[in-house]
Amino acid sequence: MSINLEKNKKLILFDGVCNLCDASVQYVIKHDKNDVFRYTALQSEIGQAVLEKFTIDTTKTDSILLYSPQNGISYKSTAALKIASKLGFPRNVLAIFLIVPAFIRNWVYDYIAKNRYQWYGKKEECMIPTKELKSKFL
Repeated sequence: MSINLEKNKKLILFDGVCNLCDASVQYVIKHDKNDVFRYTALQSEIGQAVLEKFTIDTTKTDSILLYSPQNGISYKSTAALKIASKLGFPRNVLAIFLIVPAFIRNWVYDYIAKNRYQWYGKKEECMIPTKELKSKFL
């Protein structure tokens, strides 16, 4: 399966059953004033195709990925900060943390990711987008 993404768009892949991930996607949708992002759950057919294409081990990275045809795939804190960089002021200022070495950023990220179900809960199934948002989901 190929990844059909509109020109100049980036694809956010998220854990579709995670309440924190779902809330984060809703936040990005609300603040994505330039319509940069498209979305799909890691559990979806497209999500699985991306995981396979980039040989991603979901036991090591299972919460958020950012894909763009030009730049390939970004993981963990790098993905989150690159997403924030496209959301306008003041959220885009968070991108300054990209200067912090990834192993430090990812330690914090992994701690939150490891505990996200316990802290925020888990859904039985992936979110179903509203009619208005359907065009943003692959």
